[in-house]
Amino acid sequence: MAEWNSELYLKFKNQRTQPSIDLVKRICIQHPHSILDIGCGPGNSTKVLKDFFPDAEVLGIDNSENMIAKAKETYPDITFQISDITDHSQNLGKFDIIFSNACLQWVPDHKTLLPALFEKLNENGVLAVQIPMNEKEMLFQIVNDVVCEEKWKFASVPIEEMKTLTCEDYFDILSSLTSQFDVWETVYYHNMPSIDSMIDWIKGSRLRPYLHALNEADQQLFLSEIAEKASHAYKKQENGEIIFKFRRFFFTAVRSAPHSSI
Repeated sequence: MAEWNSELYLKFKNQRTQPSIDLVKRICIQHPHSILDIGCGPGNSTKVLKDFFPDAEVLGIDNSENMIAKAKETYPDITFQISDITDHSQNLGKFDIIFSNACLQWVPDHKTLLPALFEKLNENGVLAVQIPMNEKEMLFQIVNDVVCEEKWKFASVPIEEMKTLTCEDYFDILSSLTSQFDVWETVYYHNMPSIDSMIDWIKGSRLRPYLHALNEADQQLFLSEIAEKASHAYKKQENGEIIFKFRRFFFTAVRSAPHSSI
């Protein structure tokens, strides 16, 4: 499977980090001692957690060697390790906060995953998650159309797919776990200087496995076709920039203390 590129991912560091900041501000816990950041990438979200909760022990995990190497280099005072949250043989312990920003969309079976993560929370701990839900945005619809073209032969290539459920599904899962939960969504209006900038954004995430499957010449043809179609779909604003709308789904859930029986 294609490796992640931390440098390309961080080209839009501010835009990718803002949802982490918005999510952390909704975590209602005063003095957490232990925090797990799932899918920490190059550590930008983990740094947000450490800044908000400076006295907590914060662990960032990711299954990408490139991302973990970058995180360790950039934030040597935070603990990072290569780990796969789907590997149930590992024992990371329990946490006061389990946090995940733009990662779980790559992990399958959320109806099993979320209860399993909930079990890793300490009493009154908080599960805080942000998941991109941007498939209806024009750029992603263009990508879907292009990758389905037979000439690229992606049908025979192992491609990571989004594993998200509906917002209503997440509501039902959370309500089965706790009565203390909140769900919401935000559409971020990112100002992009050009179509090429928009393509650079998705090269660092959505297009990564497709580009990995192509040689250099075909990569350029593939990107050019997406860019050409996008140039017809997006209009420039009066200042010459392009609005890239990005919808993100959030939730926080508290693992309540069990009721004592009499």
